Amino acid sequence: VSIRLCYGHLQRGKRRREPCKFVIVPQELPGSDTMSSSKPGPVQIVEVHKEEHSFELDEQALQRVLLQDHVRDLDAVVVSVAGAFRKGKSFLLDFMLRYMYSQKEGGSSTNWLGKEDEPLTGFSWRGGSDPETTGIQIWSEVFTVEKPDGKKVAVILMDTQGAFDSQSTVKDCATIFALSTMTSSIQIYNLSQNIQEDDLQQLQLFTEYGRLAMDEIFLKPFQTLMFLVRDWSFPYEYGYGKPGGAKFLEKRLKVKEHQHEEIQNVRRHIHSCFTNVSCFLLPHPGLKVATSPNFDGRLTDIAAEFKEELLKLIPSVLDSRSLMEKEINGSKVTCRGLLEYFKAYIKIYQGEDLPHPKSMLQATAEANNLAAVASARDLYYNSMEQTCGGDKPYVSPDILEERHNQYCEAALEHFRKIKKMGGKEYSQRYQEELEREIAEQFANFSKHNESKNIFSAFRTPAVLFAAVAALYMASGVAGFVGLDVVAQLFNCVVGLLLIALLTWGYIKYSGQYRDLGGVIDSSAEYILDQATAHMGNSTRRAVRDATAVGAPTERKKSK
Repeated sequence: VSIRLCYGHLQRGKRRREPCKFVIVPQELPGSDTMSSSKPGPVQIVEVHKEEHSFELDEQALQRVLLQDHVRDLDAVVVSVAGAFRKGKSFLLDFMLRYMYSQKEGGSSTNWLGKEDEPLTGFSWRGGSDPETTGIQIWSEVFTVEKPDGKKVAVILMDTQGAFDSQSTVKDCATIFALSTMTSSIQIYNLSQNIQEDDLQQLQLFTEYGRLAMDEIFLKPFQTLMFLVRDWSFPYEYGYGKPGGAKFLEKRLKVKEHQHEEIQNVRRHIHSCFTNVSCFLLPHPGLKVATSPNFDGRLTDIAAEFKEELLKLIPSVLDSRSLMEKEINGSKVTCRGLLEYFKAYIKIYQGEDLPHPKSMLQATAEANNLAAVASARDLYYNSMEQTCGGDKPYVSPDILEERHNQYCEAALEHFRKIKKMGGKEYSQRYQEELEREIAEQFANFSKHNESKNIFSAFRTPAVLFAAVAALYMASGVAGFVGLDVVAQLFNCVVGLLLIALLTWGYIKYSGQYRDLGGVIDSSAEYILDQATAHMGNSTRRAVRDATAVGAPTERKKSK
């Protein structure tokens, strides 16, 4: 919560004094489900500072989406659309949203386009020649979909800034495309009319990261790449849809002996960096879509053959049987882990120049290890919370330490079992960091558990009262035997202890002078420790003496 102080208001040109009021305003916390109660919409997660040509990750916005309670631990399926600006990426994503909401409401997989006169809403889009989307946006509602095997996954739709507009440098375009490619499980490369050689060469820049990373980890770094060719004008050569797209892509990406080495490398890189590469040929949506300034996405204004192919395209990407979870180095990534990868990757691109591909591998290894640390830390925390957290009863310190050792070992074993990049030596410092965090959490749990011990709250007054009683009796004995000076000294100490006892009670009641209260508590604890140690030494000495006396007797009996 946040507390705001209201001072009053102006009335007839004068400030009217009013009593101060405290207004408690609830704040939305990352990981809560309050976002689900608001109206869904696009959320800006990567902001572009065009003058500085720099990027900034809005971590709080990303946390509010990815750390919602019902999706944070689900494996993520990230569908991204990237490509040149003003080519209809947001327009396409809005049809994906329409499909997902139709499936959420139990609609048919073949009749989800909606009403003919219904405007298209969702991600912001419009006609014209100027770009609309900036940076990277995701839809605020994460869709949970149950796959045929019964497993639930979290589907995230991502929209990206169009590449190669008049205000973006090559670095800006490459950064946006690279970020969306590294964080998505399905990257749709949105192209117009054809797959040109320059389109493949631009893609080579991003696949180079994957090629070098693959030399280190021996796995393809990216998953699915779909070439979506819009406004396809040659259906008589290659038909619309996936079958025609597969034939066309095979021809475009075929490596021939007479080709230049650079052209061959482009094609080899694409196949070596993506697990799956496909193509879909989409017809033109109609003249009214392209030329009318008043077009708002109504189906009545869209060509019939475009709608027919949409009915094939969208389910081929988002149907529960087609969904592919995001994987990095062979391990599936949850929404919680995806947040760590975003934070690690954005650090790379906040420099002046494009990073060396090796740094992407290092950032991936860092995010991978941080996600493993977070998962192991949560395992330890949840286990200890069940033991002594919240309103759980007081636990003996010995039992608590035993449980701590047990849960700590389980958390470390969980960390070791997770597949991590960078090797054992790189992961060792993250394991040490995990051990430090677990030790800090154990100290907090121990303090919380000790606060539940009702006797610990009365330890200081009990020690002071016992000292007063002992000194009072000692003063009486000293006065009885004629040691008046010693008796008066004892009485002075008794007075000081009574003052300390009354002061301690006032501090606990009022909450003031807490430093002085800490000194009194520490002094009482020291007295108690000294008394306990002295009694322990006396007991051990008595036992040792008794053993020494009993030993000759036993020897005599044995003789």
